[in-house]
Amino acid sequence: MTRAGVAATRHLGAPMAAVVALTLAACTPAEPPQAPPAAPVPPPPPPPVSTAPARKPKPPVDYAALRRERAEAARAEPAPPSDASAVMAGYLQRIEAGLLSRGLLRTGREADAPLTVDQLTEDFVQIALRNEYASPGAPSAGAAAPPAPLRRWPGEVRLQLEWGASVAPATRVADRAAVASLAGRLAAASRHPVRLVGDGGNFIVAVVSDDDRRTLAPRLAQLVPGIPPGDLDALTQLSPQNFCTAFSYGEAGGDGITRAVALIRAELPPRLRTACFEEELAQGMGLPNDSPAAQPSVFNDDQRQAVLTRHDELLLAMLYDPRLRPGMTEAEARPIAATIAAELLASSPAAP
Repeated sequence: MTRAGVAATRHLGAPMAAVVALTLAACTPAEPPQAPPAAPVPPPPPPPVSTAPARKPKPPVDYAALRRERAEAARAEPAPPSDASAVMAGYLQRIEAGLLSRGLLRTGREADAPLTVDQLTEDFVQIALRNEYASPGAPSAGAAAPPAPLRRWPGEVRLQLEWGASVAPATRVADRAAVASLAGRLAAASRHPVRLVGDGGNFIVAVVSDDDRRTLAPRLAQLVPGIPPGDLDALTQLSPQNFCTAFSYGEAGGDGITRAVALIRAELPPRLRTACFEEELAQGMGLPNDSPAAQPSVFNDDQRQAVLTRHDELLLAMLYDPRLRPGMTEAEARPIAATIAAELLASSPAAP
């Protein structure tokens, strides 16, 4: 069962109320009576003074804006799922239940045993300097995976979420919170700027159902200019065994990553959804391969981990260490990676 696949880095050529006073008038007769004059009539009490602020006149109603807001609200309502999407949701729920029953999809971040310098170095080489996919649709993992130069982002990583029409507003709120938190952890581990943005992103994270994927290609082509047609096909025709996938791209003649796109199935239940976010976004940072030897790690297809572990955060720290440079081969990078691994393990011992 494949959870994710990352292709090699490819190249891309906004009445005030009136107060009325009453006046009393007195009439004087021609022959005043001899009786003593009547007592003077006291003046009426003053009207009460209101301490409430004066109400401002209401602004005119912008009916055009109201119509736009209602239209946006209507678009935010999820479309009813098709039979195919409902079947997919049930299938994924059964997959998650089975994994959880076996003690997999864990959320602990620490290793069961201490990491060694040799293990961390080898895991870095296999995960950062190998490609999971030799070509689109042809996965390869572990030591047999084809070599690849070191790749990472030279500039800020701006994550932008895109949801399909099937995704409910409450789910979007939860997804946004999860990705914002993950962005902070990726930035802290790599010491490289990573943040969630509303638009203008260079790492697109599309959360779509089977129904949504049928109309996804034009939007992806707009968000990722120059995305190869083969990658669009892979993203919009995801096999049932693939829960999520990602592709990264660089400019011609360079080894830096300048754009990436990840696809997450909207039908995924909570723990598998978390696992997909964690793995795909970390792989999109420049760790493209999986390794069966990496433990505990999201870069292992045994499905043991649902969240980035300390091991994975150390790999990110190694990847973005300035002593390593994009384009390095294994022969160039391995001795430097070993030095960095030793320093990290010495300065960041595992929790007891």
